[in-house]
Amino acid sequence: MADSSVSSLRSEAVQPKLIEDEIAELKRKLQDAQERLDAVTKTKTASRAVPSEPIVSNNVYHSGSSSHFLLLLADSALPLGSFAFSSGLESYLAHNRPPSFAKFMTLSLSAHASATLPFVIAGYRTPERLLDLDDALDAAIMCTVGRRASVAQGRALLSIWDRAFSSAVPPSTHAPDGTLQVLRNFSALLRTANASTDDLPPASAHLAPLFGVIARITGVGEQEMAYVYMLSHVKALLSAAVRASVFGPYQAQKLLASVDVQRGIEGAIRANWGRRTEDAGQTVPVMDLWIGRHELLYSRIFNS
Repeated sequence: MADSSVSSLRSEAVQPKLIEDEIAELKRKLQDAQERLDAVTKTKTASRAVPSEPIVSNNVYHSGSSSHFLLLLADSALPLGSFAFSSGLESYLAHNRPPSFAKFMTLSLSAHASATLPFVIAGYRTPERLLDLDDALDAAIMCTVGRRASVAQGRALLSIWDRAFSSAVPPSTHAPDGTLQVLRNFSALLRTANASTDDLPPASAHLAPLFGVIARITGVGEQEMAYVYMLSHVKALLSAAVRASVFGPYQAQKLLASVDVQRGIEGAIRANWGRRTEDAGQTVPVMDLWIGRHELLYSRIFNS
């Protein structure tokens, strides 16, 4: 019994020593792991260090300038005076009971694209024909009210170019085919026409061909230009609908972001991408009636 008691006491004395050794070993391993982790972290931090100057090529700067002007052209705050026009929406609301905005927007997209988008694309592809395109579109628009709105917005865009964009476009984005000079000559011709008393001025300055020419000068891509042009029309319609109390601003943003609007714009562009300006025209005749009868409304909040 005595030997057994001594053995038990020796075992109890050895056990704490073993535990302490195990704890010391674990601490050593933990410290070693922490040191290795710190070394890896420092390496990653050094590799992600921000350089003192941005490493970008001239092509990236060029792309950034083009994107910048694309966003400017798409800006709802671009002072084209679009807020003063409803593109026939106000007249449609007065002549249809009950009115359907979704139906009107579909018809308006088709009408706007078929009548003007070929001129936008032609202005982009053949800017040297700007004067001829402007004259052809002036003859193609049958509705006087619609013609007035197109000219008002076109002249506003030309003023924006003269007063703001022309001095901000980097020389590297200028088209090498004399497009800039074409626009300068057109602007000078328009000033001459404004001073003339001739009933048939040499230039009207419609929005569509000017939009295409200015988009080319600023380096905007052709497809992006077409999409922004049609998107601007949709935004103007939705803005008019909000001010006409058709729905609220949140519903307008929901419609603007919807897949239906995206598909509608893409479909309108595809349908008119290869259309010649000679074949451009009104595909929704009743749209001209709504726009033309706008001035006959008893009360109205839009110019047209």
